[in-house]
Parts: sequence; structure tokens; C-alpha cells
Amino acid sequence: MAASRLELNLVRLLCRCEVMAAEKRDPDEWRLEKYVGALEDMLQALKAQASKPASEVINEYSRKVDFLKGMLQAEKLTSSSEKALANQFLAPGRVPTTARERIPATKTVHLQSRARYTNEMRDELLGTDSAGEPELDVRKRAGVAGPRPGNEKQSAAELDLVLQRHQSLQEKLAEEMLGLARSLKTNTLAAQSVIKKDNQTLSHSLKMADQNLEKLKTESERLEQHTQKSVNWLLWAMLIIVCFIFISMILFIRIMPKLK
Repeated sequence: MAASRLELNLVRLLCRCEVMAAEKRDPDEWRLEKYVGALEDMLQALKAQASKPASEVINEYSRKVDFLKGMLQAEKLTSSSEKALANQFLAPGRVPTTARERIPATKTVHLQSRARYTNEMRDELLGTDSAGEPELDVRKRAGVAGPRPGNEKQSAAELDLVLQRHQSLQEKLAEEMLGLARSLKTNTLAAQSVIKKDNQTLSHSLKMADQNLEKLKTESERLEQHTQKSVNWLLWAMLIIVCFIFISMILFIRIMPKLK
């Protein structure tokens, strides 16, 4: 079935949004967010059409639009650790949007954003500046001529501030990892309970099937014996009747006089 005009426009705008998401954008860039909003409206209109595409295609469009929307929401977060955590829960597209793509563009964008957030998180933990140099080394090079006595307290306070910042980041990461571990444990226990109930139900079903099979065998043997007994009695009855008729005919012939 040929694609409708609305679907073609949606695919074109989706390709444009994927290209913009892969490029480095300014913080004040607003076009991508507007385009994603337009994609949502077009997707809703496409779902309401009578000649809409297959459900698998619509689900793939929804998956890509949700990915772009989640990526924009993750970029608005303040902490790089929160961005990295939100990026992990994003699901990129599975199928390329156009025939020219070998790998889905959303998957490439997902990998790029993950690497970027990982670098930002590493820079926050190591305390590097925009040029990628440690802040402590910059301070040391700035003070090669020798620290002045009046700045020693300021340097110690800055060092304490950096250490406190690193400690708070580590505590936050530890809390997030603990929450994920608790959620994983809860899901594992729930799945274990469901599997245990299913195993009990399956064991009960197998036991009932074995019992029914044994009963069926017993009844089959009884029926076979009953059938054999019925055949034997019928055979003997027929033999007796035949013999009685034969003897009766002989006696009838002997008793009745011959016709002259």
C-alpha cells in the first residue's frame, strides 16, 4: 500500500529531527523541540486515518518520536549523572527511517549522547575545566612562583569545596545505584514468585494428567475384559441354539410319517 502524504511528511520531518539531534546544538536552540511537537501531532493524525499503515510501522514511528522527546527532556536536566541515567532508559528506533541508512539514526544519536554524558560526568568527578585539564593542576601552574601566605586559606577552602562536591556526587550516584538495586531486587522477587506459582500449577496439572492416564488405562482394561466376556457368551449361546435346532429337525423327521 502506497504511503499517504501525511506519512511522507512525517518521515521527512523525522529525518530532519534525527539529523538535528546528531549535530551539536546551542543551548538556546528551540527548533528541534518545536519539530518534535509537530511530529507528535502528525503521528496522532496518522493513527486516526482510515488508510493508516501497519501497526508495526506506527509503533516504530512512536518509538522514535518518544526517543527524541525523552532526549530533549534529558538535556534539560542540570546534573550530568541525571542526564546519563535518563539516557539509559531511552529506547532508540530499531528500523532505519530511510533506505539509505544502515543503522537507525536514533541509535547513533543514543550512543553519541551516552558518550557525551559519560565524559561530562567524568569531568565533574575529576574536576577538569573546559580544556580538559585538571583544576588543581591549573591552580598549581598558576602558582608556580610560590603561593602567597594570604592565599593559602583560600586555596584550602577551594580544595575543601572541590572535595565536598566530589563527595556529594559520589553519594548521589551511590543513592541512585542503591535505588536501582532495590528496584531490581523487587522485580526479581516478583518474577520469582510468579515463576514459583507457575511451577506449582504445572506440577499439579502434570499430576492430574498422570492420574487421569492411569484411570483411563484401568477403564480400558476393564472394557476390554467385558467385551471379551460378552463375545464368549454370545458365541456359546449361538452354538447351543444351532445344536438345539439341528436336534429338533432330526426328531421332527423321525416322528412325522413319510408322505406317500
